[in-house]
Amino acid sequence: MSKTPEIRIDESFRKIGGFVTYSSAKGIRNSKGSLDVNLELKGISGDPDSLKENPVVRCYRDFYWKIGIDPTKTRPSGEALRRRVLRGLPFPRINDLVDVGNVVSARTLIPIGIYDMRFIEFPLALTTSKGDVFFGIGKGEEEGKPLPDGTPVMKDFTGKVVHIFPHRDSRVTSVRDDTSEALIVGAGVKGVPPQEVKNAVDEVTSYIEKFLFGKRAMDTVVLQ
Repeated sequence: MSKTPEIRIDESFRKIGGFVTYSSAKGIRNSKGSLDVNLELKGISGDPDSLKENPVVRCYRDFYWKIGIDPTKTRPSGEALRRRVLRGLPFPRINDLVDVGNVVSARTLIPIGIYDMRFIEFPLALTTSKGDVFFGIGKGEEEGKPLPDGTPVMKDFTGKVVHIFPHRDSRVTSVRDDTSEALIVGAGVKGVPPQEVKNAVDEVTSYIEKFLFGKRAMDTVVLQ
């Protein structure tokens, strides 16, 4: 095991049409209020009811159907965040590092995961679940829930599930207020250009450097 950021992909995951781009940042000073979320979201416009026709949104919706999730009930994260902006609803605020990921996801429609590297043993693996337990961030998920076999996941070297691809992160590796070193992952699916997913990750690292005093720690990797 290692602390050097590395993600690997196995055939069971590759077959479902998922991929990731990833980078990392260090020296982050996470806080609350350093990022003017409303200013950064300014310029996003459009009709929320026609958002489902966006080509990127359609790719994620198609992927959701493929893995057994109804996207009309559980929307892809980028779509859900963009929809909140277009409807004038309050944007979720957690802390500046999490907010950066959500802002970029709303702007690009690409799902972004940010993880505290203190709690990850590399390499990570993109694979499908088999007898795994997931500890979600939501209320009532502290005890963990068994995952159906075949669920697309990202696991660390010790076997803990870091992420259910491409829509849910684990509390075990989630960003804390004192997170200073983070892994940034963009989740891509069939039909979404890898360059767009890479650009989203690069945008997150740029925000971290601009607002959170952090520094990019590695070039962004595209893993297909």
